[in-house]
Amino acid sequence: MRTTHLLYLHGFRSSPASVKARQMAAHVAQQHPAVSFWCPQLPPSPRAAMQAVAQGIAGWPRASMAVLGSSLGGFYASWVAQRMGCPSVLLNPAVDPARSLERYIGEHGTWQNPGERIYFLPEYIGELQALDTRGLPAAAPELLIVAKGDELLDWHEMVRRYPGARHIVQEGGEHALSSFAAYIPEIARFLRLA
Repeated sequence: MRTTHLLYLHGFRSSPASVKARQMAAHVAQQHPAVSFWCPQLPPSPRAAMQAVAQGIAGWPRASMAVLGSSLGGFYASWVAQRMGCPSVLLNPAVDPARSLERYIGEHGTWQNPGERIYFLPEYIGELQALDTRGLPAAAPELLIVAKGDELLDWHEMVRRYPGARHIVQEGGEHALSSFAAYIPEIARFLRLA
């Protein structure tokens, strides 16, 4: 079955204007124009973010959809894939964001628009815990792309979290995965974009 609907989920403090989201959107538009591509702006609340995503994909065909997520978006992508039974691509995914984001409680600027403020509230830690799918078998094929040089997250932890996934482990690199464009053809093949 070819993928006809692709969901992209951005990371913490990021947006649909991120480099990776724009690169993926451009590739789909140019090379796979029949594919419906959606990268929503996710609110800081994990519960609200996944409610919005669930509503947005409610009418999508489960048999031909896929999800791609970066960092916190990778954590969310695992939740979507588990819920929808669809393939997923995980880019330097947050494995335990309830732990890693605890120190970010408070006000922050966003990466693409530093003047824009978001508020990460203490109750969001519990919301993240409620979305954690660790310990559940993968519902569909997974592709994990990690950089050993990730300065925010431990690549060993990512590899351990997704033992059954297809692994691409990049020497060096960084959390932002600036080499992402080089992996797009492989992602397109893995997801069998229509």
